[in-house]
Amino acid sequence: MERTNTMQFEIAADGRSVHISRQYAAPLEQVWKAWTEASILDQWWAPEPWKCHTKHMDFREGGEWLYSMNGPDGEVAWSRCSYGEIELLSYFEGKDNFCDEHGQPNADMPSMHWRTEFSENEMGTRVENHLRAKSAEDLSQLVDMGFREGFEMGQNNLGDWLANNK
Repeated sequence: MERTNTMQFEIAADGRSVHISRQYAAPLEQVWKAWTEASILDQWWAPEPWKCHTKHMDFREGGEWLYSMNGPDGEVAWSRCSYGEIELLSYFEGKDNFCDEHGQPNADMPSMHWRTEFSENEMGTRVENHLRAKSAEDLSQLVDMGFREGFEMGQNNLGDWLANNK
């Protein structure tokens, strides 16, 4: 039986796509809300000791989430997710990019297309993230910046949040 606290991270043979999955011992509705409501995202999205702060979020097709990750020494890194297709309690898609505090993309940094899928099972809820970069070089740049480790830390935060908010 799969452990609920293990994140799987697989880079595809093309070098520009990654698949990330994790099982949570929590109901689908709770996991969905944790990924789609700013007040909850701000509690778990950033890897500790960093904190996430949402400037604004409009979770709908064509909407966006503009947020910053704030470091312990005053560092601030802005990102924007522009939402594409959304199917309630099933999946959402979006394009995520580094940006300034107004949402203007940083052309020197890679962007990613995300598809996040949710499925309920006997153990709780499985979340599958499919990410695609424009090139293998862009994905490599993100991985070199600590994306895998930071994302896993955030997923651990989410697991803790779900366990404490039953």
